[in-house]
Amino acid sequence: MSKLRSIDSLVFGIVLLLLGTVILLQNLGVDFDLWYYVAKFWPMILIVYGLLKVMRALQQRTGGNESA
Repeated sequence: MSKLRSIDSLVFGIVLLLLGTVILLQNLGVDFDLWYYVAKFWPMILIVYGLLKVMRALQQRTGGNESA
């Protein structure tokens, strides 16, 4: 279970890094419409979150003995 928990942390960290980079670029004057992309791609967050939950449930069902 700690392996999937680290995957959750990794995904959350990547999202924070990307969001911070985009906001920094906007503050530096780079013309980038953040809210257009957020509005367009927000379902991807739900998809990734759902996939992580399914992976966690499958690993718990098999006893967590999968080797990756």
